Amino acid sequence: MHHFEEELTCSICYSIFEDPRVLPCSHTFCRNCLESILQLSSNFSIWRPLRLPLKCPNCRSIVEIPPSGTESLPINFALKAIIDKYQQEDHPDVATCSEHYRQPLNVYCLLDRKLVCGHCLTIGKHHGHPIDDLQSAYMKEKETPGKLLEQLTDEHWTNVCFLIEKLEEQKSHCENIVQDDKKAVLQYFKKLNDTLEHKKQALLAALDEVNAHISEEYAPRVENVKRIREEQLDLMSLNTSVQEEESPLLFLEKVDDVRQRIKALKQKQLPDIKPVEVYPRIGQLLKDVWSKTEIGQINKILTPKIKLISKGKVCHKGSEKERGQSKELLQSINPLTVMLISMTIVIIMISFTKPVLSVVNEVTLIYISDILQFVYQDLCNNLQAVMEMLCHTSSLLMEFM
Repeated sequence: MHHFEEELTCSICYSIFEDPRVLPCSHTFCRNCLESILQLSSNFSIWRPLRLPLKCPNCRSIVEIPPSGTESLPINFALKAIIDKYQQEDHPDVATCSEHYRQPLNVYCLLDRKLVCGHCLTIGKHHGHPIDDLQSAYMKEKETPGKLLEQLTDEHWTNVCFLIEKLEEQKSHCENIVQDDKKAVLQYFKKLNDTLEHKKQALLAALDEVNAHISEEYAPRVENVKRIREEQLDLMSLNTSVQEEESPLLFLEKVDDVRQRIKALKQKQLPDIKPVEVYPRIGQLLKDVWSKTEIGQINKILTPKIKLISKGKVCHKGSEKERGQSKELLQSINPLTVMLISMTIVIIMISFTKPVLSVVNEVTLIYISDILQFVYQDLCNNLQAVMEMLCHTSSLLMEFM
């Protein structure tokens, strides 16, 4: 039935008939379309006649509409039945309007260059636009795909392809750079982790060594004092039992034995307890040296030799003002001059005899070691070759002290 769509289409709205009404001239139109024509005619009339004159859009003959309007016009029941049957069938090969239900796209809008239905032209957004029939529009637009293809294959297409190629090259280049940087990060932090692990094990080994030394130093003393305490407890118990002895002979013998043992116990010399402490402290070293050292110079930090020393021999740090003045003084001196002076001091100290060394104040020696350590840290970045020798010299000085 889609071959008869033209006969089922209103010549006013170009849509399938809705409520088809027959004029006296036998032509059929939608009732709404006739109402629109009558409304337009009445707007230009000064007075309203009893019967409304209407010019048929098809045959141009003047017909009269009863005063009751289009409602009194007869309905084209035969055509309405055919339209109902037509609308009940599926029409997969017929394009319909997306905005108006089941209205075929049978008109071409020249302004918007698209297919529209009759409702789009009369009550829709294409109202008043110039139109053309499908066949004429088809003939006019038949050469358009070729022209559009030329636009797609011109210089713009070449530029797009070239741009895609360049973008792919840049993408690949950037991805390669990122991969290389990832490898560099992994290698760098692996080396850094290895260095830190090595330094950690070295510090722990130094602490284990001094801990073993502490055990060797104090374990015999503690055991000796414990034996003295046990003997003292035995004598206290024995003295209590002697007091309970009633026999004069046995009492005197036991009292003399207790007296001799107490005398011998008191003659035993108790070990002297001197205030000592572990030096240097690793926590302070991490705060003063490690926290101020560049990452690349961590592997050059020497592992200190931790010892037990008397508290009076520890050189406590001076005030912040004195430390600042010392640093300013060192920074104002040429690093090479400081190195030469330090080496001269070390050579002179090594050449001193033991009696002369006893005259030198220990506080001064430790202060000199602090200066050498500061010089070592300051020259690490710029004089690596010279610093190797200075590190060796500093270690010799620490051992000598």
